[in-house]
Amino acid sequence: MNESWASAFRVVVGVYWLYFASTKWQGVGWTRDLIQSAGAANPIPGLREILINVVAPNWFIFSVAQTVGETVVAILLIVGLATRWAAVLGLMLAIGLALVVAFEVKDDGFRWLYYLGVLVNGQVIVSGAGPFALSRLSWVPAYLR
Repeated sequence: MNESWASAFRVVVGVYWLYFASTKWQGVGWTRDLIQSAGAANPIPGLREILINVVAPNWFIFSVAQTVGETVVAILLIVGLATRWAAVLGLMLAIGLALVVAFEVKDDGFRWLYYLGVLVNGQVIVSGAGPFALSRLSWVPAYLR
């Protein structure tokens, strides 16, 4: 029973990413203002300039890339394939959100959703897929385990 928790936790983290990805499946236009104003709100030197000069003018590309990344992470974590690699990608996406979007959010309680993503993906990296995952099947290639 103890080992099952890793699988359950992995699936919950996958659903977490699925939720964030699904908010952008019908269109990413709503992210434009958020992305373009994130640079001005960011207190980190260097990152602020990158957000203003690189990310804001190319908001659509970055928003679609974030959506694709979140969707890939969600699917891989839910089914249990390439779990640690998916969690590493999720960790990078979560760090990006925590360093960029979290400063834009005025509600401190809501800001913790972005910090939570960093913690839970780190835990999946450490704990792995658990016993209930497609990666446990013998026919799954080694690079997907």
